[in-house]
Amino acid sequence: MSIKIWMIGVLSVAALSAADIPPTQRLNQHKVTSRNSPAPEPGAENVVIPSLVEGLSGKEDWYKKRRPEIDRLWRTILGRNEPNSSDKKWFGEVTKVRILDKQEKDTYTRIHLEIPIEKDFYQPHLLLIPKGAKKGDRRPAVIAWTSSTPDYTAPEGWWGAWLASKGYVVLTGWSFIRNYRDKTNGRNGAADKLYERFGRWLPMSKMVHDVQREVLYLKSLKMIDSKRVGFIGFSLSAKAAIYVAAFAPEIAATVAVDPHIAVNGGTNWYAPWYLDWTRPWPQLPGPDHTVLGLLNPNKQRPGFEHDHHELLALSAPRPFLLIGGSQSEDRGGDSDDLQSWGYFNRAKEVYTLLGVPDNIQFASTADGHKANGPTIDPAWQSFFTKWLKGGQ
Repeated sequence: MSIKIWMIGVLSVAALSAADIPPTQRLNQHKVTSRNSPAPEPGAENVVIPSLVEGLSGKEDWYKKRRPEIDRLWRTILGRNEPNSSDKKWFGEVTKVRILDKQEKDTYTRIHLEIPIEKDFYQPHLLLIPKGAKKGDRRPAVIAWTSSTPDYTAPEGWWGAWLASKGYVVLTGWSFIRNYRDKTNGRNGAADKLYERFGRWLPMSKMVHDVQREVLYLKSLKMIDSKRVGFIGFSLSAKAAIYVAAFAPEIAATVAVDPHIAVNGGTNWYAPWYLDWTRPWPQLPGPDHTVLGLLNPNKQRPGFEHDHHELLALSAPRPFLLIGGSQSEDRGGDSDDLQSWGYFNRAKEVYTLLGVPDNIQFASTADGHKANGPTIDPAWQSFFTKWLKGGQ
């Protein structure tokens, strides 16, 4: 029997066995289906995702040993998690917003405003304030970002109107790679603008800091309960949600709607406006000084050694909800499908070690790559009700 035929047989058996494994027991990496991936990694789907709890004796080992290692690696990948001291000059008082318009809706007041994310960069937002608030009430709040197509107003219809009608303050927004200084975006130079001003600060990390600026603004409003601020994003902003959950501890509960959790699967985490895999940076360790070299240090082994299950684990014990749009074996695109369970399951091992297994959830749906759907909506609604409103 030739090696080629033998390999085909092995892969066929692997595919059959994968279909028979219950989702909650899957631990394999995602098949690489993105045609433009700089790392095609054939056979990655047959490799088990590395465990984050193996060798740990308990919570103390996680917090003192394993977690600091993972946190240090990803901070190296991202360049930084906040501006350097010399960069503080670009950030002023975030509460000095510009009010553009105010409208009264049935259950909330809709305020169109611009927030100074940077001193010379005012980002447009909608602030939805529920009606009927009594003096002294402290409301939960949700920051809701749009995806890569509609503008910052879309989350009002997706999630904001419902949330505001239930008593949440909502701030809609979008990533700077949709709208940045000098009218740049991800396609025409937003990442370059970022690097020109701040040096090596990957776009994914800048998004986290932008959310933190939005949290600072919300906390300046007397009606906000600063301990009950959540984040929700779809597609592009679901990707941001993964990093927000890991690196913005002021966010109490996070929802990511169809981010495609695998760092090297069917979507474009490698893009310059996300993780910028292939740009060489002399300060990075490794032979090629790239993010790709840090994610995949062993080129001889199929599959990446580091992936987003590590970021979900950094989020623990704070609540996190992953919503997937496909229940197929391999969606081959942006949706979180059955192969996403492996990353979720590895992260849940950490939540279980910490004694809070129910704080991380995966709502697997067949609703497609959408912000809303018959299964998607009950998932995020019940999640925020439980974690931000105490089940009310």
